[in-house]
Amino acid sequence: MKPLKLTPPQLLAFMFLFLVVIGGVLLKLPIATNKHISWLDAFFLSTSAATVTGLAPIDPGSTFTLFGEVVLMVLIQVGGLGIMTFAVLVVIVLGKKIGMKQRMLMQEALNQPSLGGVIRLARNLLLFALFMEVVGAALLAIDWVPKMGWAKGLYYSLFHTIASFNNAGFALWPDNLSRFVGDPIVNVTVSLLVIIGGLGFTVVFDVLYQRRWRKLSLHTKLMLIMTLVVNVVAIVAIFLFERHNPKTLGSLSLFEQLWAAYFQGITPRTAGFNTIDIGSLEQPTAMLMIFLMFIGAGSTSTGGGIKLTTFAVIVFAVMSFLKGKEETVIGMRTIRHTIILRALAIASMSMLFIFVVTMMLTLTEDASLLALLFEVVSAFGTVGLSMNLTPHLSTIGKMLIIGVMLFGKLGPLTLVYTIAKPKKTNIRYPNGDILTG
Repeated sequence: MKPLKLTPPQLLAFMFLFLVVIGGVLLKLPIATNKHISWLDAFFLSTSAATVTGLAPIDPGSTFTLFGEVVLMVLIQVGGLGIMTFAVLVVIVLGKKIGMKQRMLMQEALNQPSLGGVIRLARNLLLFALFMEVVGAALLAIDWVPKMGWAKGLYYSLFHTIASFNNAGFALWPDNLSRFVGDPIVNVTVSLLVIIGGLGFTVVFDVLYQRRWRKLSLHTKLMLIMTLVVNVVAIVAIFLFERHNPKTLGSLSLFEQLWAAYFQGITPRTAGFNTIDIGSLEQPTAMLMIFLMFIGAGSTSTGGGIKLTTFAVIVFAVMSFLKGKEETVIGMRTIRHTIILRALAIASMSMLFIFVVTMMLTLTEDASLLALLFEVVSAFGTVGLSMNLTPHLSTIGKMLIIGVMLFGKLGPLTLVYTIAKPKKTNIRYPNGDILTG
């Protein structure tokens, strides 16, 4: 009998599923909870934490003990930075050599084009993440320690910093972060951690190493510009859509309205934190957030979605087609057709998957189509925002959302490669014409 040989995408997928199973078992232990939870809810929360989503059918703060919350925190950290990243750290600490197979796994996990420098990137990634989390926890502690005391203040600061940097929307309050809607320290600290975690580590390191705009890679420049543009548009749109809604911004002072619009404009693409009631949003705002969640964060980041650069490539390709150009050019660089096809494949598969799951949920759930679509896209983008639907999902509904979170975290192409590795062929066929449009 031949030993089972797994490709890097397959091995990563199985390792991730193993992490979810271990997390679910730990969360079901009596020592982890203050009250009984079902196995399904335990695995739902384990999946949500490992995929750095943040959707929760129960309130984590009142349901879990300190042990259970620490399990969630570890799942978020490992899920956000990657299993292989921590595996490399263990190997380095033990003084072992890292072989070619492990380097290939790291290349796949970090979405790098080549094997060169992947181990150094993984080590730097861990060090940078720990540095940012220490800084973030210290900033939040300035605000929370005087209010909660040293022990609780430091612990809450650490938990929410890890959740923020890894773009997981878990909070230990029933209303998420709504009580801090006008708190500058909380708003700025959490939003900056979310932005930095969502940019992607290759972008962050490129900025740190190069330090000059002209030396930055095309990917980095595109991510920085698109992040700024999308965030500004989202902030302005949410303020205009919600400023007269008494259930969200309408009841707040102008100062709090501006902070709320800023915070909610940044978090939908990557992290599911909220300072206003998401279930009370106006329909245009909900549709805007669905669009932002679908786009998602950057490649090699802790966030999900189709990725901001994928969206940008599609937009530029469409603009090139409308202008009658044969090539797509971004920043005086021609984009290869393989990259455009990859972007279209990711977007198309994602939209089809979201459509199918949403249609299935209309058969099992008693909720509006908007709320169902919002839930599915939030799970796909590993965001964690919900129009108050998650606690009311049926058993089948929870299982479907678990599948969507896994799909969103692993990525559509990774799952395709896990099932069947496409084979290259040298066979070429005659051209054919098909009428479109």
